[in-house]
Amino acid sequence: MKLFIASDIHGSKYYAQKLVERFEKEKADKLILLGDIYYHGPRNPLPKDYAPMEVANLLNPMADKLIVIQGNCDSEVDQMISKFHFVKESMILLDGKKIMLTHGHILNKDNLEKGAYDVLAYGHFHINMMEKKDGVLIINPGSVSLPKENSISGYITIENNIVKQFDIEGNIIQQEQI
Repeated sequence: MKLFIASDIHGSKYYAQKLVERFEKEKADKLILLGDIYYHGPRNPLPKDYAPMEVANLLNPMADKLIVIQGNCDSEVDQMISKFHFVKESMILLDGKKIMLTHGHILNKDNLEKGAYDVLAYGHFHINMMEKKDGVLIINPGSVSLPKENSISGYITIENNIVKQFDIEGNIIQQEQI
């Protein structure tokens, strides 16, 4: 199984479309969104082509392929336009490895549950990251629409215990074995 992980679309139809295109090109089985799907948040500028309803129209037909984590900018009203559910966090067992999926505003590299999982995947900070700490591979795809601190707009894949980080055009940036 191949996982495709992205985060923090913040209502950008432009970047949501790019994600869907990359997901299809990667031939991944599941698209995991680590929160902040529609709303841009009060501290962020409007992202390119801000159109939350159009983002929902792109994602809704893919509902059976989605795992969507609720971010701090996702509210109950967001679920009213979505044909998929938002969950607070999720754990996936893939190729014998436990992968924890969360938004990152609570559980993150500074707040690890040691020994509970092999990989911690989160967004929230809009900064790409892949590092090992206390035996856990910590990954953050950054924000696809509003990257910060010289990060890139991108995504992550996991397949055969290999984690790869890509820019939004599909160029590999780095990879790590779980």
